[in-house]
Amino acid sequence: MNGDPARADIVRLIPALRAFARTFCRNTTDADDLVQETLMKALANLDKFEPGTKLKSWLFTIMRNTFYTRAKVLGREAPGIEENVSGDTPIEASQETTARAREVQRALQKLPPHYREVLTLVAILGESYEAAAEICDCAVGTVKSRLNRARHQILQELGEDVS
Repeated sequence: MNGDPARADIVRLIPALRAFARTFCRNTTDADDLVQETLMKALANLDKFEPGTKLKSWLFTIMRNTFYTRAKVLGREAPGIEENVSGDTPIEASQETTARAREVQRALQKLPPHYREVLTLVAILGESYEAAAEICDCAVGTVKSRLNRARHQILQELGEDVS
């Protein structure tokens, strides 16, 4: 790591980056590509990181901005209908746990991106409301509101009691 503690910290944050990338990308390969692009941008701009601030928040912000920039470009390119290009037919899960996990994943994907992002940051990655607000560039109250709405939508989508 060339003795640079920030580089070592970045390496330790790769699992969290991968988890956060999965909120943006359904495909693990696309998520890994997003992580790689985030890491490349972070390392190229490490001199711009302000010591004393949260490295994780800085990296998550880079990832979020990278994803939205990619989405804008893809939207302009309009590649066509998104189909299963490989032709592989998904195999239904034989275990109840796996089936339920897929239901939850589908419910997560149906959430609006800003709800999914907050839900992942707070409920899955364990970020504080304040850190999530900083990453999402919004108020703490907005994070709490989005989290509450996301939880209710997930429960509703799964057919659970929402009361």
